[in-house]
Amino acid sequence: MLATAAAVIGGVSSAARADAAPDAAPAAAPTWADADSATITPGVQMYTEGAQCTANFVYTDAAGDVYVGYAAHCAGTGSSTDTDGCSTASLPLGTPVEFVSGGSLVTSGETLGTGTLAYSSWLAMADAGEDDPETCAYNDLALVRVDPASVADVNPSVPFFGGPTALASGGADAGEQVSSYGNSSLRAGASALSPKVGTVLASTDGGWSHTVYTVTPGIPGDSGSGFLDADGAALGTLSTVALAPLAGSNGIGNLSHELAYARQHAGIAGLALVPGTEPFTPVL
Repeated sequence: MLATAAAVIGGVSSAARADAAPDAAPAAAPTWADADSATITPGVQMYTEGAQCTANFVYTDAAGDVYVGYAAHCAGTGSSTDTDGCSTASLPLGTPVEFVSGGSLVTSGETLGTGTLAYSSWLAMADAGEDDPETCAYNDLALVRVDPASVADVNPSVPFFGGPTALASGGADAGEQVSSYGNSSLRAGASALSPKVGTVLASTDGGWSHTVYTVTPGIPGDSGSGFLDADGAALGTLSTVALAPLAGSNGIGNLSHELAYARQHAGIAGLALVPGTEPFTPVL
């Protein structure tokens, strides 16, 4: 899904920073599958009641549970133009989510594993009575707890680029290069279009969102996919596609802000981004 900032890049359907919180995975993190054989990684397709989005990064907690992130609007029940997470309804926690390969308009693809919705920034903001306009508009992160039977298939490395090297500590400057890996089912398996390289154009005043242009923009189904900064750190998550004033640009939520909010409201002790096992290799 994607919302167009004008709307949410959805599936095929519808500020605080992490100053003191840890950026690295705790010692309880499991042994990861080899990157070459893992089937659940950043960039995998995720289906929630028929809506398809793309995974951003892998996370874990103090108990050793494993999570895969995507956009909160991927589990939203509003229309593709409903981008206010504080007022748009969402599916409940515990909703089943499938990790899929090869999903398209003509096939549901192959199920690689399963999980359940464990955190939604949209649900958390509604519960907290959040009323900050920028937070409501751009805090768009959800976490899916990977079922124990599927954890052995997980690797935290971003396909093609490697990384993330860490959680980006702040935002990004205009002109900075970014990298991403989208996996929309609308591309019908054209994997050559999944890796994206682009440039940051601007950021919101509160730093919750960055506007980016990439070679081949994010489209519905790419929603939730992760963005790496020029050093390979996890910068943001794809949330919106703009119709105006910069048609074809995308809005990405600032992951350091989104993860800080999750740490405060998710009730998940020790929640942390997991760095990739593969080194980051930028496209020059």
